[in-house]
Amino acid sequence: MKRLVILGAGTAGTMVANKLRRRLPREWSITVVDRDDMHLYQPGLLLLPFGGYEPHDLLKPRDRFLRDGVDLVLAEIDRVDPEAGRVALTDGRSLGYDELIIATGTAPRPDQTPGMAEGEWRRSIFDFFTLDGAVALRDRLASWEGGRLVVHVAEMPIKCPVAPLEFAFLADAFFEERGMREKVELVYVTPLEGPFTKPVASAHLGSMFESRDIAMEPDFYVEHIDPVTRTLVSMDEREVPFDLLVTVPVNMGADFVARSGLGDELNYVPVDKHTLQSRAHPNIFALGDASDIPASKAGSVAHFAAEGFVANFLDHVHGRPMTHRFDGHANCFVESGHGKGLLIDFNYDTEPLPGVYPYPWVGPLSLLKETRANHLGKLAFRHLYWNVLLRGRPMPVPSHMSMAGKEPVGARR
Repeated sequence: MKRLVILGAGTAGTMVANKLRRRLPREWSITVVDRDDMHLYQPGLLLLPFGGYEPHDLLKPRDRFLRDGVDLVLAEIDRVDPEAGRVALTDGRSLGYDELIIATGTAPRPDQTPGMAEGEWRRSIFDFFTLDGAVALRDRLASWEGGRLVVHVAEMPIKCPVAPLEFAFLADAFFEERGMREKVELVYVTPLEGPFTKPVASAHLGSMFESRDIAMEPDFYVEHIDPVTRTLVSMDEREVPFDLLVTVPVNMGADFVARSGLGDELNYVPVDKHTLQSRAHPNIFALGDASDIPASKAGSVAHFAAEGFVANFLDHVHGRPMTHRFDGHANCFVESGHGKGLLIDFNYDTEPLPGVYPYPWVGPLSLLKETRANHLGKLAFRHLYWNVLLRGRPMPVPSHMSMAGKEPVGARR
């Protein structure tokens, strides 16, 4: 009996477990390990503070989405011993493996920024990419009477890099619809030079900030937060005061990755960016947010990477060369408020460009353009996520990025 162990039953781990169970012979056992049995629909956390979802809309039992023949073990992971081929669990059990997939994602770490997680945490300082944080922020926004709201990114990379941009746009719309926008000063604070990592999209999103009267403080590397004076302080001693701070803390991979000697300084597993195979151990792979690939930490990346990964993994276990190369394909809906949104589509080498997606001339989604269809597409994705993507069923979009339907820079006249 051959043993495949998958650490993490989130988006990447669940998808790949289901896809491989269909393709691997029954001589392979597949075991998935996670600390709890509730799967969280993370894209919904952005909308929860504005009343878009209730917590129960975003949670479902993990075992409901794993195919027959996939064993789910509920336990905390202590460490991996790559030389012995074993995973030690904190309850004293251990699991042997022939092949290991690490898909334990990334998580916010407010403790990494001095002053962030102290007395003002969940009082005037909030996160939204945890369920508890999103609920606490919803309750605070419901009673907030105005002031200086600062949306802040501590450090890159982060889970879903467009999410803080979306939060700023949605906050602008939220306060406008409540008739109190003139009472709110919105400021976006980022370590980047602009709103986004790629120039065309960054320029477009920057113009949207200007039209919505959202100020931006770029190149801001936070050194600490003063919870008494409610001030962000940067490495170069700039200060940004706030009445309400919505922050995306430093993101890090799982602690067991560090304890196992498998990660970089942020606990992400160094892998080949095309095959997702560990650079140090040929029988270990890392998928989704757990790896160090230079792509967005987003569900779309996990989905697009999984398609080629499954083919590569089957070649790998049969002793054949891995020939499928992941291109870093990502696409992200960007909610812009008032029932509209944008879509961006890009990869390792090509930045987001204007155009239509996924079909040339037809779309129906628009790239780098606010439309109602894009907003509806984001809402519809929840159904696809639970019923198609997680279950490992094929999605009607190519896994590799295509230039079809896109307008190269300079093509417009």
